[in-house]
Amino acid sequence: MEVKPTMLLIGAGRMAEAIISGLVNTSRNNIEDIFVSNRSDKQRLKLLQEKYQVVPVEDWKSTVDKANIIVLAMPPEAHELILEELSELIDNQFIVTIAAGMGPTKLERKLPSNTAVAWIMPNTAAEIGESISLYCFGKHVEDSYLSHLKLLLNAIGESQLCTEQQIHDLTAITGSAPAFFYLFTESLIEKAQEYGISKEVAKNLVSQMMYGSASMLKAGKQPSELREQVTTPGGATAEGLKVLDNGDFSKLISDAVVATNHKARGNT
Repeated sequence: MEVKPTMLLIGAGRMAEAIISGLVNTSRNNIEDIFVSNRSDKQRLKLLQEKYQVVPVEDWKSTVDKANIIVLAMPPEAHELILEELSELIDNQFIVTIAAGMGPTKLERKLPSNTAVAWIMPNTAAEIGESISLYCFGKHVEDSYLSHLKLLLNAIGESQLCTEQQIHDLTAITGSAPAFFYLFTESLIEKAQEYGISKEVAKNLVSQMMYGSASMLKAGKQPSELREQVTTPGGATAEGLKVLDNGDFSKLISDAVVATNHKARGNT
């Protein structure tokens, strides 16, 4: 019989809450305890305790020995100090980070040899259990750890196993591109309002259009096929696409992805 794992989340922000919420909804019976630590915001810990019945911890160091899985749910810049402190306390725990740029190579370099580590890159839709999360793991991850990793991944949506380099390359597309999508959505809403409807009606129109279009993609159809279905040669939609093409829309998207990746790697 498999022993139920105990989890410790270091960090209590939005993504940490998304994971907690997902675990409570999908896998609570498969987890012994969920501890959550946040050094600077006691009110946040109290809120999470009341909402999800997790165990709040002001000092995460006091709980390391109780946890099988430790999730690093804080910004990349906070990892250096936490990993330094963690390396002196862990004993065969599974360390998982959800921070951009913090792959297994970095974790293994900072932690004791033979430490099992993994990297999950979710996106904002994790908040509603609809993330597409990229993930990879280090050299010392056993089968039992993989089942624990799946608990985390399934709690927040769908997932795709990648190489560490692929996650670095694809984070701009799965993690940052939702912001590009929302900017496009904002532009359509603003334009709709110019035709005399309220912001709320415009938002509902555009949101449903986006949702329906994405649902058709999820149903298995190719984007090129769907685009051609909407576009009559020489028609109104074709005229609009011509404007986007003349503006080098596809290259703009490509350039945005490249710029995001460049910045994420610490370049300027």
